[in-house]
Amino acid sequence: MATMPLDGLLVLDLSQFLSGPYAALRLADLGARVIKIERPDGGDLCRRLYLTDTEIGGDSTLFHAINRGKESFAADLKNPADLAALWKLIGRADVVIQNFRPGVIERIGLDWATVHARHPRVVYASITGWGTEGPWVDLPGQDLLAQSRSGVTWLNGDEDDGPVPFGLAVADMLAGATIVQGVLAALVRRGVTGTGAHVETSLLEALVDFQFEVLTTYLNDGNRLPTRSNFRSAHAYLAAPYGIYRTRDGWLAIAMTPLAKLMPLLDLPELAPYAADAKLGFSHRDDIKRLIADHLARKTTDEWLAVLQPADVWCASVLNWPQLLASDGFKVLDMLQTVTRPDAVRIDTTRAPLRIDGVRPATPSAAPRIGEHTAALRAEFAL
Repeated sequence: MATMPLDGLLVLDLSQFLSGPYAALRLADLGARVIKIERPDGGDLCRRLYLTDTEIGGDSTLFHAINRGKESFAADLKNPADLAALWKLIGRADVVIQNFRPGVIERIGLDWATVHARHPRVVYASITGWGTEGPWVDLPGQDLLAQSRSGVTWLNGDEDDGPVPFGLAVADMLAGATIVQGVLAALVRRGVTGTGAHVETSLLEALVDFQFEVLTTYLNDGNRLPTRSNFRSAHAYLAAPYGIYRTRDGWLAIAMTPLAKLMPLLDLPELAPYAADAKLGFSHRDDIKRLIADHLARKTTDEWLAVLQPADVWCASVLNWPQLLASDGFKVLDMLQTVTRPDAVRIDTTRAPLRIDGVRPATPSAAPRIGEHTAALRAEFAL
């Protein structure tokens, strides 16, 4: 792509782990130049946050995934000379991202009020665990803890399972995506007013927003908590057949479908008593799902898809990663790329989840080594 939407913008990523670096990654995918500010002695702690025992170029695959395309400037923020150099970079930056615990960035002297006073055009983004006020402010802000306090773990799994967390760092990813929305809006406003803004969110706020549909139902339904299905639960509020079912050779997902429509397609007359009253699809979810599950187990996933898809039943096969990557539906999206680094590091990873003017952005550079670009940046910006 000849020109990216954020070409010419400079982002300083003072954050670590996932939420802030994810926001910086999305801005990089849109064309921004991202300089990652890291401690010389070890850098971003995410470099040593391993998902498996795989290490590439001395860093975890997680770090590589979320920091591709960035430059690394090593700076000890307790060192006056390094801090002075960082202030020079801030003076050239359009966006600053940080996710320190509340109070830490103030002690360093790089908080929003101080940055704004010296460089009012800067858009400053802050991500915390719980916000900046209240009894949880000083507690660790981590993804699993945020999931647990937010209510999302209670929504997952069957009724007797107890709370079930997502198998992904959804709080971090959603908080990062939320910050990007705010940063882009603040940049648009700055184009009109010439003044930056302080964009803030937290892991908890992002997860509350993630639940806005079901929370709105709860708040306007007499504060009645929904009861999860105790068999193949997929949504606390939605009626049967909504769920995932085992077939003879795999799994099949069935979304919102009237039982009266599904009954003849499955040749399952036992559904007739429930199909006559839509309310029974909720009050008798477990009974209905067990009937459907026993029946679907008799044929393969493809055999059921051949029956259900032509009838416009909302259904899909359940794929694992090898099956997804081998599918034509995934291949046509062209979402994978190989990024490289001068020390012969090669990483197979994903590409941006959006297209601009029909083109998906690509990032040829792998995540940097600690301080890999420090000397070049000092020379470029006269630091």
